[in-house]
Amino acid sequence: MSNVSRVSQASGSRLRLLVLSNGHGEDIIAVRILQALQQQSNPPEIFALPLVGEGHAYQQLGIPLIGSVRTMPSGGFVYMDGRQLVRDVRGGLVQLTISQIQSMRRWVSSQKKLGNQRAILAVGDIVPLLFAYFSGANYAFVGTAKSEYYVRDETGLLRRKSKSARWENFSGSIYHPWERWLMSSRRCQAVFPRDSLTTEILKQWPIPAVDVGNPMMDGLSPSFPRNQFYTADFQKQELARPLVVTLLPGSRPPEAYENWQVIMEAVSALLASFQERDSVVHTSGNVVFLAAIAPSLDTNQFIPVLQAQGWQPHTQSPISLPDPNVLIFKQRNAYLLLSQQAYNDCLHLGDVAIAMAGTATEQFAGLGKPAIAIPGQGPQYNPGFAEAQSRLLGDSLILIEQPNKAAKVMRSLLQHPDRLQIIAENGLRRMGKPGAAQRIADCLLERMKSEE
Repeated sequence: MSNVSRVSQASGSRLRLLVLSNGHGEDIIAVRILQALQQQSNPPEIFALPLVGEGHAYQQLGIPLIGSVRTMPSGGFVYMDGRQLVRDVRGGLVQLTISQIQSMRRWVSSQKKLGNQRAILAVGDIVPLLFAYFSGANYAFVGTAKSEYYVRDETGLLRRKSKSARWENFSGSIYHPWERWLMSSRRCQAVFPRDSLTTEILKQWPIPAVDVGNPMMDGLSPSFPRNQFYTADFQKQELARPLVVTLLPGSRPPEAYENWQVIMEAVSALLASFQERDSVVHTSGNVVFLAAIAPSLDTNQFIPVLQAQGWQPHTQSPISLPDPNVLIFKQRNAYLLLSQQAYNDCLHLGDVAIAMAGTATEQFAGLGKPAIAIPGQGPQYNPGFAEAQSRLLGDSLILIEQPNKAAKVMRSLLQHPDRLQIIAENGLRRMGKPGAAQRIADCLLERMKSEE
């Protein structure tokens, strides 16, 4: 038995865990891990310090925040644009960061004085990792921002047009030497990269990298049971069912509303293409579009664009969604459903997606499905972000410059089942299997309780 275990048993104390994260998506991933930790027989006492935003995900789980929180003008996309950084600095970023460092150190100091086990879980990129290092406590790192797939695949380095792109991999990894140094500290008890390839590369150095999967793929189970076996009339059912296209405009206003206009241009091009040809991709001839709209968005902002393109309100749908407030529209033999409460079902039911989103696009690809992506003008899904995401997801993401190109790509995809099989295997490999949050929680408790 370790000294820490003996001290813990003698004092009756349990592990105190402080979670640091720097973004809305990172908060969600952290919360999934924390929910798994809370289900343990002897769960740690959990505190949080969101470095970006106000930490609503933590507050909904009843986790106390230990310091100042504030939403910056960039909305968390400060690293994508130098102008966003200037806006954040003017908005008080420096003062907020200093205040957060002081809050973290006070928390660690108070736990030490009380004789409690204490540890830090950093979720995101180098910013929470740096915080964790300067805390003076033991820590673990969930790396959500970087993947080796940005610079390589299983066969080797990717070809890049820009000479400056070499900087991303100048030291043999997407993680730079200073990041690897932080992960190699004796106080760093575990590193959880987002995929197997990144874990394999990091293990070249004395980094405690553990391959447990990506929590982004957790919590996505649909409301309906998934068939485990093919029935005798499976092929007949497949031919008879409609083609289902999932629409992912993103979750941040006003960018999502602007993305919606672009996506609807692609939808119109698709419908025109299918109507022009005698042979439609599915023998039923029906197409159903499932729009997964974030609860934070106003659906009234989406309806005028639909009506301008000929969509009429309707009362019946060929697909049932667990959303009593779903809005149904119809145009000829096509249906479009706007839903804010059936996100998981929209992902699972879709054959292909038209996407202008970050996390949602990656989750869709992780389910083994192809996504057609169109770069927008917003702070998140701009051309630079979309191009980087296409490297991250490989064959699973088809990037087009204009919405009217979606029809040609869609038809090509659906007419080549061999390519769809490659895409399915690629998405699963790059995003991992569900259950990562539980595996991270198990590993955290094991390693944090054995060291101090």
